[in-house]
Amino acid sequence: MSKIIVLGTGLVGSAIAIDLAKQYETTAIDINTEAFPRLKENGVSPRQADLSVPGEITDQVSDFDLVIGALPGFMGFQALKDIVSAGINMVDISFMPEDFLQLDELARKQGVSAVVDCGVAPGMGNLILGHHSKQMKVDSFRCYVGGLPLVREWPYEYKAVFSPIDVIEEYTRPARYIENSHIITREALSDLELMDFPTIGTLEAWNSDGLRSLLSTMDIPNMLEKTLRYPGTTEYIKVLRETGVFSYDEITLDGKKIRPIDFTSKILFPKWKLQEGEGDLTVMKIIIIGVEKSEKVEYTYELYDEYDLETDTISMARTTGYTCTAVADLLLKGKFNRKGVSPPEYVGQEPGNFSHVIDYLRDRGVYYQVEKKILED
Repeated sequence: MSKIIVLGTGLVGSAIAIDLAKQYETTAIDINTEAFPRLKENGVSPRQADLSVPGEITDQVSDFDLVIGALPGFMGFQALKDIVSAGINMVDISFMPEDFLQLDELARKQGVSAVVDCGVAPGMGNLILGHHSKQMKVDSFRCYVGGLPLVREWPYEYKAVFSPIDVIEEYTRPARYIENSHIITREALSDLELMDFPTIGTLEAWNSDGLRSLLSTMDIPNMLEKTLRYPGTTEYIKVLRETGVFSYDEITLDGKKIRPIDFTSKILFPKWKLQEGEGDLTVMKIIIIGVEKSEKVEYTYELYDEYDLETDTISMARTTGYTCTAVADLLLKGKFNRKGVSPPEYVGQEPGNFSHVIDYLRDRGVYYQVEKKILED
């Protein structure tokens, strides 16, 4: 039986480990032991270690066949580099700010297969686009996605279901998209639009830097990604951002130097934490337009998923985590063998992988509805 180690036992990392333990010998590692009792109950072997210590990751993963990276983004790149250098295959969801394709050559030299950004978006959206890029000439790709609390509570109407630092990165990192084959850079939270969803109502969508690898791997003239939130979110986040509370630049307070982001984390993150029994939802809409078999077509994918009360698994863990475990399953079964660092669009381009992932998600109650339209020229 293949041996897997999951780095990080947060909400998503724990869901990944529990899912993989149904088929594989699975270990999960973290400095925080809060999730360990639940992991043990579900057949996962927990292990405590400080993965921020240099060399610790290399020591911990040496006996495993596959590593799953579910660490905060600021730890992701170094973890990927350590694991690739150790010659071990990996699937990662850390949303690292660095360009992970810089490690492609190293991974190929080491004979390693590493799939990065393998969540819901980036992740499943890339995989869907990769699949269609082999079936048609794509002209336009638009992805709208958001993770939200089921219950809207003042003042934030938001809960962070993955690393809160990574959430703030979405609010501050400049957003890149492609328009008429040119890369355009705008500030995050720009180009606000309102969208209606049958199950939820009206949400607001704004530019976020979610295309990532697609900017360089796909030759498509028009691509954008926008984040979805409850109406009103953009305005108060802009106020916080412009006030400087998300800044990493040190300021002096009573003779001590502090970073505003550290102060903000102490105040804000507890208010963003999902409490026991609270649920979340994930909503995504993907629109792909292009030419297929001489016809102009439009494919629309829609995802709506909620917290699973029976298994006490949040929706973002289901939609992100199970995409990751589906691709891990592909690697472990020898159905994706490309050497190097691969974004999910490469996985979707290979025959059979798209249907494997869709079926894997469906078996776990995560459903993507797809509609195809023939458009007039």
